[in-house]
Amino acid sequence: MSVHPTLPAGVQVFERGWLSANNILLVGPAHTALVDSGYFCHAEQTLALVQSALGDRPLDTLVNTHLHSDHCGGNARLQAAWPGLETLIPPGQARHVRHWDAHALSYTPTGQHCPPFACTGTLVPGDTLHLGAQPWQVHAAPGHDPHSVILFEPETATLLSADALWENGFGVVFPELEGESAFAEVAATLDLIERLAPRVIIPGHGRVFTDVAAALSTARRRLDGFVAQPRKHSLHAAKVLLVFKLLEWQRVSEAAFLDWAEATPFFSLAHQTQDGTSSLRDFVGSLLQDLQRSGALRLEAGDCLSA
Repeated sequence: MSVHPTLPAGVQVFERGWLSANNILLVGPAHTALVDSGYFCHAEQTLALVQSALGDRPLDTLVNTHLHSDHCGGNARLQAAWPGLETLIPPGQARHVRHWDAHALSYTPTGQHCPPFACTGTLVPGDTLHLGAQPWQVHAAPGHDPHSVILFEPETATLLSADALWENGFGVVFPELEGESAFAEVAATLDLIERLAPRVIIPGHGRVFTDVAAALSTARRRLDGFVAQPRKHSLHAAKVLLVFKLLEWQRVSEAAFLDWAEATPFFSLAHQTQDGTSSLRDFVGSLLQDLQRSGALRLEAGDCLSA
């Protein structure tokens, strides 16, 4: 946990690494809120962090910037700890939460897991929410996820950017893997962030940062590269999914890892974008070799280990 003096009063950031998204706790005199709850296997840690920070106070509101598993996997645990917890999600997938659909929510296609949770309301772009001690503007931020939102506090110019902008890039553009055009939406969201002119950004992953111009420049260069070479983005996305799963497992046999990838629909989509004639299993095997060469994982005695 770290407390940043440049942030609005009552705002704490739990920087969680890459398996779980960062959690942002907002505490005001009359209201407490948490933005994003991390991955399911870290749910007890998320709960402990929030309880330690709040003491005897309850958590009043839980907000999800989007519904990827690393941002909402702790929802169910937090709802169990605080029955009646107000839970606000982007509106585009509310029906899939209310009538739980793991495929439509991306968990089945990515081979990830999210315990079912309930929602009590939605985050409507254009609205302003009172979270903790401040009013936060809700802005649509499609691209990485078509339903994602970002939250902006205008007095201190603080932005909760989710996976729309990190210090060194942005999240995988998942709609592109499904054959839907979304690179333009990424560009439009970066333009929106530039217009908001934040002075400090709390990203979905990584440290809080203030050099917004540099981050935007890095993101735009990366986006230009993906637009010029969509296959490069597809390979990047497949590797991200492999590394993510290995972070969850820590160690797994290479054979079991390949079995999992063959049963996970997004790898078939990534395989289809490549020009080679190799099998899906050989394609994923080559990705594991690339990840070993880059130091992202280790191959040892037939097992894959998280680096």
